[in-house]
Amino acid sequence: MNGRIKELIQQLGEAIHESVSESEQISGVVREIREEGFDVLLMLEATIGLNEVSEDDDSDDVAEPGETFTRNDVSFLKSLRISLPDEPADPAEDES
Repeated sequence: MNGRIKELIQQLGEAIHESVSESEQISGVVREIREEGFDVLLMLEATIGLNEVSEDDDSDDVAEPGETFTRNDVSFLKSLRISLPDEPADPAEDES
């Protein structure tokens, strides 16, 4: 991954953090929880996935005839550790 992409991913993470930090709705709920006598620790995890896109390859965006999911859909589901009924489970995932 080149330096520019790493910089953009860092900026995206900072933008997400800033959005949450500046959210009036979030700060209002946190304030209400504190008023009830509790301290709040908010931890969020964001997973950023990138797929390089080539101009001549649109096949990932359209499901094949008779198929429900595109290759991008399947890749996304696997990243969430969701397997499809007609696919064997990945044995590497069972070792963790």
